[in-house]
Amino acid sequence: MADHLLEVRDLSVEFHTAAGTVKAVQGVTWHLDRGETLAILGESGSGKSVSASAVMNLIDMPPGKITSGQILLDGKDMLKMTAEQRRQINGKRIAMIFQDPLAHLNPVYTVGWQIAEIMTTHGTAKAEAQSRALALLKRVGLPEPEVAMGKYPHQFSGGQRQRLMIAMAMACKPDILIADEPTTALDVTVQAQILALMEELQHETGMGLLLITHDLGVVAEIADRVVVMNGGRIVEEGGAAEVYRNPKHPYTKKLIDAAPGKGAMPEERDRSAQPLLQVENLQLSYGAFKALKGASFNIMPGETVAVVGESGSGKSTLARAILRLEEPDGGRALYNGKDLVTMGARELYGLRRDIQMVFQDPTQSLNPRMTVFQLISEAWVIHPDILPRAQWKERVGELLVKVGLSREMAQRYPHQFSGGQRQRIAIARALAMEPKLIICDEAVSALDVSIQAQVIALLEGLRREFDLSYLFIAHDLPVVKDFADRVIVMKSGQIVEEGPVRQVFENPAQPYTRALLAASLDPDPEVQARRRAERKEALPA
Repeated sequence: MADHLLEVRDLSVEFHTAAGTVKAVQGVTWHLDRGETLAILGESGSGKSVSASAVMNLIDMPPGKITSGQILLDGKDMLKMTAEQRRQINGKRIAMIFQDPLAHLNPVYTVGWQIAEIMTTHGTAKAEAQSRALALLKRVGLPEPEVAMGKYPHQFSGGQRQRLMIAMAMACKPDILIADEPTTALDVTVQAQILALMEELQHETGMGLLLITHDLGVVAEIADRVVVMNGGRIVEEGGAAEVYRNPKHPYTKKLIDAAPGKGAMPEERDRSAQPLLQVENLQLSYGAFKALKGASFNIMPGETVAVVGESGSGKSTLARAILRLEEPDGGRALYNGKDLVTMGARELYGLRRDIQMVFQDPTQSLNPRMTVFQLISEAWVIHPDILPRAQWKERVGELLVKVGLSREMAQRYPHQFSGGQRQRIAIARALAMEPKLIICDEAVSALDVSIQAQVIALLEGLRREFDLSYLFIAHDLPVVKDFADRVIVMKSGQIVEEGPVRQVFENPAQPYTRALLAASLDPDPEVQARRRAERKEALPA
C-alpha cells in the first residue's frame, strides 16, 4: 500500500517563452491523504495552480515542460502513464473545480447534459447518468433541479455555476477533488455555502480535498494542513493553525500581516457640512423587476462610504444609476446640489470628470489595443481643458509612479501586466480626470491579499492627498472594516442598514447584516474553529 493517496515528489515545471525560460515550479514536494484537506497558499505566479494542472495533465506541452519529479496516485507514477490511462483517471478518480466556472462550462449544451456526459464518458449508461445528474443538482442545492437540468450556464448566477462545477466534479465520486480558487469573487454568504458543501461532500465520500487559494480565511475555515508557495518553491508547510500562529518564513509572515480586518476602525466623521453627493429615493427597474427600490444616502467630502450585500442586492445598479450608465426611473442624485438624474447631456458630460469609476475587472475595462499612455491620456483627449498636450507624457509618468508603477511602463499594453498592476492602471486612469468622487465597484475583490492591501493603502493615501471621496462597493467585509467610514447594507434593491463602520460591525441592527458578518471568514484558524462550533450548537436538534 502507498503511504499517501496522492504524493508529489520533487516536481519542476518550466515554460519556454519568447522572453526566455520561466521556471514556474521548482522542486515541489507535498502529499494528500484520504479525508484530508490540504491548502496550497500563495499569490498569483507562485506556482500553485501549475502544480495542480500537472496533477490533472492540463499543462500545454509545449510551451510547458515537466523537467523533473513524480506524481504518485496510490504509489503509481502518473507521469509514466499513457494518455489513455490518464484520461481514465481524470474526472473519475481525480476531479477539478476551476476558478471561473463560466469559462469551463460549455455555453451551447444544457448543464444536465454536461454533468451526465462526465459519467457516460466513463462507462455509465445514459439513463442512469441522467438520473444521477438530477440527484447531484438536488444535492448541491440548486433550486428547481428538474428545470435546471434543461438550462444553459449563462442562466445561472456565479454561485450557482460554482455549484454546477461541484456537481460535475462529484459525478464519478472521485477519490481526490482539486478546487482551484473556488470562491474567489463570490459573496461571503455564497462562499460560506460553497465551502460548507465541499466539506459535507468530503465527509460523505472520504475524498481528499486539495484547495488552491490566496485567501487566508478560506484556509482557516476548512484546511487541515497548508503548503505556502512563493516563486515556484515551497517556503513553509504545516498544520493550518500552527502556520498561522508561528510562521517561520518572511513571506508567510507578510501574507498573514496583509490579511485585512485587523486595523483600528475609524471614528465617526463630522457630517454637518454640505454633502458632496446626496442620493434621494433613487429607483430603477428592468421591466417588471425593481432593481432599486428607493435608495437614499449621503457622501461627505473626503469620506469613504462602503456598499455591501450579496449578488443581486443592487450594489452595482446603484453605482451605475448614479453615473447615469443606467437611466433611473425616479429619485434624485445631487452632486454639489445639481441633480445628475435630470441633468442634460452637455452638463452631465462636463461633470463626468468629477465622478470616475474603477470597475471590478480591469482586463475588460481597459482597451487591449491601447498602450498605458493612451489609456491614461484618453481623459485629456475627451476633456482637453484639463492639461496641455505638451505635458501629457510627464503627467502620465507622475500618475504611474503615484499608483506604485514605473514611468517606463507607459508604452506597454494591458496584457503585459498582472491583475494587481492592471487595477493600478485603472486607478491612474481615473485620477487623470482629477475627480472629486471615485466609485470603486469590487475593485479589489479578485486580488491577492498582499496586492489587495497595497491597493487599499494606495486608495487611502490618495484620499488624504487629494481629499477624494469614495463609494466603495465590496463583498469583502474585512476590507470594508479597514477602509470605510460608513457602511450601507443592501438587500433586494433596498438599503436595510446604514451607519458608521464601528456601529455596523460591532452592533448590527438587522438580522441580514448579522448573517453577512457571521459568514465572513477570519484568517485565524482558531477563531474559525470557534465559529464552526457555535454554528453547530445553534442548529436545531
